[in-house]
Amino acid sequence: MNKRPLSVTIVGWLFIAAGTIGILYHAREIDLAHPFAVELVLALIVRALAIVGGIFLLRGARWARWLVIAWLVYHVILSVFHPVGELVMHVLLLAVIGYFLWRKESSRYFRTSPSPKV
Repeated sequence: MNKRPLSVTIVGWLFIAAGTIGILYHAREIDLAHPFAVELVLALIVRALAIVGGIFLLRGARWARWLVIAWLVYHVILSVFHPVGELVMHVLLLAVIGYFLWRKESSRYFRTSPSPKV
């Protein structure tokens, strides 16, 4: 098997950390009696997707690259309704992470990695 590029390792762990921190942050807000409980559960699902994407990036799953990019695109879309600085930060993250996940070394890693078992 091809050695995992450092950039993929960093991005994978970044997503695992972001998802974990997001879940810990939002978990304390859940109150099923509250009318916005569904929104909080959806926020937790989005955070869990970050963790799944990070784990499977580390395992070499080709589809995980698309999952983390979709996750970032979702945040770029959400950022349109927030301050401009937040939008700029998410767009920059999308560009940088997209670059690192589709570089030649990264693409080779994802092509040669066996499909991980779920």
